[in-house]
Amino acid sequence: MVFQFPGVKFDLDIIKKYDTPTPRYTSYPPATELSEAFTAKDFKQAICASNHRKTPLSLYFHIPFCENACYYCGCNTIISEKKHIAIPYVEHLIREIQQTASLIDPNRKVVQMHWGGGSPNYLNIYQVKQLWGNINQYFNFDVSSEVSIEINPTYVDRDYILFLREIGFNRISFGIQDFNYQVQVAVNRVQPEETLFNVMDWIREAGFKSVNVDLIYGLPYQSLHGFWKTVKKTIKLDPDRIAVFNFAYVPWLKPLQKKLPVNALPKPQERLEILCMTIEELTANQYQFIGMDHFAKPSDELAIAQNNGSLGRSFQGYTTHGGTELFGFGLTSVSLLRDTYAQNHKKLKDYYQAVEAVELPIAKGFKLSWDDILRKNIIMCIMSGKTLRFSDFEEKYQIKFNEYFSQELEALKLLEADQLINLSTDEFNITEIGRLLVRNIAYIFDAYKTTQKNKFSRAI
Repeated sequence: MVFQFPGVKFDLDIIKKYDTPTPRYTSYPPATELSEAFTAKDFKQAICASNHRKTPLSLYFHIPFCENACYYCGCNTIISEKKHIAIPYVEHLIREIQQTASLIDPNRKVVQMHWGGGSPNYLNIYQVKQLWGNINQYFNFDVSSEVSIEINPTYVDRDYILFLREIGFNRISFGIQDFNYQVQVAVNRVQPEETLFNVMDWIREAGFKSVNVDLIYGLPYQSLHGFWKTVKKTIKLDPDRIAVFNFAYVPWLKPLQKKLPVNALPKPQERLEILCMTIEELTANQYQFIGMDHFAKPSDELAIAQNNGSLGRSFQGYTTHGGTELFGFGLTSVSLLRDTYAQNHKKLKDYYQAVEAVELPIAKGFKLSWDDILRKNIIMCIMSGKTLRFSDFEEKYQIKFNEYFSQELEALKLLEADQLINLSTDEFNITEIGRLLVRNIAYIFDAYKTTQKNKFSRAI
């Protein structure tokens, strides 16, 4: 079964063949390679080197709290209805900002900032103002910076939405997952259709530049017809970007998923039918296929970046700011510098203790080798759907591509035989069939394959 859609081709047999666990490659090496041997001292040295590069900045702030647990969730969250728990967290987060910012060249411009979670709107208006004020005090924002926030639509009202836009957020995202009530009950995230449309009305009234919504396929009680209804309602909602994620059932990694009715999960064949239908509906309704599981209107910056070849890939997924270095703040946050990754502590006790000791709250990290950086740039090029020209890497890294990657090029020939790529002597480009399987193509260049078994979701 082969279906042709604008910019992408769905070949059922090929997809089944390559539907294996692979990293999502928001970073390379994957975060599973981070080591506790890496220390805060190592990160300070990396920041110093980063200042010499004068790279523009991207900032991420993690608000880990949620009022209720969503059983499908794979994020690092803390579930509590007692919102006073956020008071000391915001205080420590501000102290971490002060400590880290003192090490970063104040002349470096912030071109992108994102608040994620958890649910950042777990914070009340006063706490948002407090955090926002300190961020702006210690960092230098470009006038055209992209400033985004995630919200849980169940716990937000019109005044809160208008407030977010008024203080400076210009992009916003929220999860729908599925409009079907039975599915919502099964995953413990009930949000009436009226609520979702009201939230979108408030967002449009506030004048946000871009709105992203998330859907998930593969959840309990989902069916092809049921998810078709969800896709139709999502199109009616009219967001600028839509992410359609494949649910990864990994209860051995995320114990909360044990609460899901496993017998109600759709079978692999139906999951693929749902994905095919979703691509068909979205591309038929003027959403451009960006890559993997992302779609955007042609007027959106992601689509424009894809069309002009400037689309990038970062810890936050597809981005128009691929040339930045990311500093993450808060519990479990990850910083991604050119040659260094660092992750904060995962437990509040450890995070608080480090901040109170005036130490960077680093739990583990990774120093990239020359080979890691080379492979990272190749993998991010592939993940962005670009033509990989061997000469670009030969000039930059002083290598003979065909010799350095001789084993990888042999492996690529197998992908070419399945029409995922077109391979020539000096480049390869990803075909319309391969665009759904960029993770598999990138995996060819991954030097950490042997350490990754059972650590990642399936490619489709």
